[in-house]
Amino acid sequence: MRIFLCLLFLLIPFSKSFGADDIEQRVKTLEDFSKTQQKTIEEQQGVIDELKKSQRPDEGYGRQKTTAAGASAGNLRLIDISMDALFAAGGSTEDDEELERLQGGGHDPRKRGFTVQNIELSLTGAIDPYLKGESHIVLFLDPITGETLIELEEVFMTTQSLPYGLQLESGHFFTEFGRLNPKHPHQWHWQDQPVINTRLFGPDGMRGSGFRLGWLMPFSWFSEFNLGIQNANGETMASFMANEEFFDERPIGNRPFVDRGVKNLKDLVHLARLDNSWDLTDDVTMKLGFSGLYGPNATGADGETYIYGSDLVVKWRPADNVRGWPFLVFESEVMKRDYKAAAFFNYSNPSNNLPAETLKDLGLYTQLLYGFTPRWAAGLRYEYATGSGESVGGRDSDPFRDDRSRISPLLTWMPTEFSRFRIQYNYDRADHLPDKEAHSAWLGVEFMYGAHATHSF
Repeated sequence: MRIFLCLLFLLIPFSKSFGADDIEQRVKTLEDFSKTQQKTIEEQQGVIDELKKSQRPDEGYGRQKTTAAGASAGNLRLIDISMDALFAAGGSTEDDEELERLQGGGHDPRKRGFTVQNIELSLTGAIDPYLKGESHIVLFLDPITGETLIELEEVFMTTQSLPYGLQLESGHFFTEFGRLNPKHPHQWHWQDQPVINTRLFGPDGMRGSGFRLGWLMPFSWFSEFNLGIQNANGETMASFMANEEFFDERPIGNRPFVDRGVKNLKDLVHLARLDNSWDLTDDVTMKLGFSGLYGPNATGADGETYIYGSDLVVKWRPADNVRGWPFLVFESEVMKRDYKAAAFFNYSNPSNNLPAETLKDLGLYTQLLYGFTPRWAAGLRYEYATGSGESVGGRDSDPFRDDRSRISPLLTWMPTEFSRFRIQYNYDRADHLPDKEAHSAWLGVEFMYGAHATHSF
């Protein structure tokens, strides 16, 4: 287009005579036009460089949260629809009743034979030029009864063009605590949820209705600070106000449920998270995050919960990789919960009275995944969970607060970006088990179709 304008400008009728002043004026005009175009090119290159620098460095596939500065870089899509299905088959030295506690995640393989872990229908797209919408609806079968269950996992909107590196997320969504909790089951490298995540965030992960404000800070490295606030009640708020049905199945510390309402902002859950990423070399990236949560719990008016966590990821992938292979990913999270249980008074039966007590739980998982040849990866994960402060009836007999450890080797094969096969073995040691140890093996099958981001480690 620029060449065409220049030629059009020069190709004037030759029947007209030009003087020296005319020629000089036209040359000056062309120079001004050229400078304007060069300035436009430099401005566009600056925008491209800024988008590259601000792009959120998350690996994985499925939901990809876009940062405020990089949001407008994507295409304006009206709607994308996809479905992902996860199935497992296997067995254990423990029976199905014990597997419900040993494999405590709601989407874990937790039945001898076959488990329908997670069937997820996802819809994402543009609401308008300023907002993007996203929803995830999950179906799965209860492993014992075979009943079909439906969950509204997430539905939320995010802004696309707020100034100063800000982004607002509002709706019903996973709490952005740590690395694993905000991810859907099909984004996990291993087939089951780590023990410490199950203890602190419940079988289905921590999520709720509310909003989150993110700020992409103006540093030379990727650094994002998030503040969030969500409802504290419901089965997906295990460490907070939860609900009576949840406490009937897995009460924290075996303490009774006390219903309480929302009176002010203090009765909601508050989140703070700092996420950082650095390119250590051309081949190595490091990510470091810190998370904190505060909110009321279900033990009484004075009950409150604090959860702290730190996560680290170091990822190596050579520049001359073949479709992403080889690679090496080290990932670890450590979490701590201070569950300040209020005193409980049973006036009709004073022998059931309980004093106020702080129940402390601490745990971690550490995993290493190696993509040794295209389409193949092998890994090893170690987990540990412990605590202090007695559960009613003793912590050693409490399957959700006893001392636990687990070692899980994994082998993954991905024939295409649309399918994945995994073999995983779990060796568990747990104080609540009669024999103190258990052995389980699982074969996982996944397939997906529709619009989705490419499978990636």
